Amino acid sequence: MEAKDADRRIGRRALLVGGAVAATGTAVLARDELARLWWRTPGVEKPREAGVVDYAGARWVSASDANWRRADRPDDYGIDMVVVHVTQGSFSSAVKAFQDPGHRAAAHYIVGQDGHVTQMIRELDVAFHAGNREYNERSVGIEHEGFVDRPQDFTAAMYAASARLTAAICGRYGIPLDREHIIGHVEVPGTDHTDPGPHWDWDRYLRLVRRAATSRPTPSPSVSPSASRA
Repeated sequence: MEAKDADRRIGRRALLVGGAVAATGTAVLARDELARLWWRTPGVEKPREAGVVDYAGARWVSASDANWRRADRPDDYGIDMVVVHVTQGSFSSAVKAFQDPGHRAAAHYIVGQDGHVTQMIRELDVAFHAGNREYNERSVGIEHEGFVDRPQDFTAAMYAASARLTAAICGRYGIPLDREHIIGHVEVPGTDHTDPGPHWDWDRYLRLVRRAATSRPTPSPSVSPSASRA
């Protein structure tokens, strides 16, 4: 009889402990859900730290605040597209333009002919790069140093670096690796731009993007390297 009473007491304690654990687990889940909902609440600013980039290996250089709009993407605007641009100038001239508040345009990234990647606007935010508000809100813009009529400007280093960047962006937001979702500026409705132009090798580029997507993990936001680029 005493053994049975002991078993009952042990059983009751187990139920009480189990209930407490379950209650704690429910509280943790509720807290996590509230945190998730807070993160997705429109108008609530997400934590931002100086020098943090969205693509590991990129260097951070801020664009003028006049050339982009603060947002909470992909919560308020889903990201389903990458837009490929060409700077029609040097790397330094593109940076200067994007830092000029009177320019009224800037892309998230610039890829140099030497393969260096510079980020000027967070992917969270809407960059004024496509000349079409809807496309701005749903895309990440990547500029490439050079001119559309100079095929020699599109170097192997540039193609490779840009492909790795695009693969990381597409992996982060679940963007299909095809020409419907990786497009040129020329394909944006309502604009008169022609970039990246007839010399941009789309077959080569998409092949490199797909190869990069299968060969490396998607980088998460990280601190920008301190090394500067001339």
